[in-house]
Amino acid sequence: MTWILDHLDVLFTTSLDHLWLALIPVVAGLLISLPLGWMASRWRLAKSILVPTAGMLYTIPSLALFVLMPLILGTRILDPLNVIAALTIYTVALLVRSVADALAAVPPAVTAAATAMGYRPLGRFFAVELPLAVPVLLAGVRVATVSNISLVSVGALIGVGGLGKFFTEGYQRGNPAEIIAAIVAILVLALLMEIILVVAGRALTPWARTGGAR
Repeated sequence: MTWILDHLDVLFTTSLDHLWLALIPVVAGLLISLPLGWMASRWRLAKSILVPTAGMLYTIPSLALFVLMPLILGTRILDPLNVIAALTIYTVALLVRSVADALAAVPPAVTAAATAMGYRPLGRFFAVELPLAVPVLLAGVRVATVSNISLVSVGALIGVGGLGKFFTEGYQRGNPAEIIAAIVAILVLALLMEIILVVAGRALTPWARTGGAR
């Protein structure tokens, strides 16, 4: 407990670094997954290729992917970009199916009505389909966010792991307080992001609250 109180400032700044490493891949992965998921929701052939491929990507061990990134990207082993790129791949692997399922859940009658009102495909996607897909899509984003917050710590084994460095340092020093502090900090970050995303989801889908109250 004394160690934790003496290192609160370090824990806080490292938590911010940890969160940064986890959230950038979520944003990047979502931007990549939206067009891929859209294709998967529109064409059966695309879905038969994209969804299984994404699932296979998620089976790659995280440490192996972190180690491979410098070879693929040409970066230094300690470059945070290695962790960000690897976690972006995992995020895409999780979200392609979520985006496809979310868009497929939009009632055909709604898209037909939007088309009849003069919406072109791109405008219909952003004005009608994507907003209605938010509840299902956000569930996938929540899973990806919590998963990334956990996986960032594995990066400590290659020198870039946010709070994960307290796992390795605590083990090497025989100091369980470091390990416990890091575990609690990661759990708190995951819980905070879960709450933020739930609140954001409710704010983005006011019609869902109205419908549930009737």
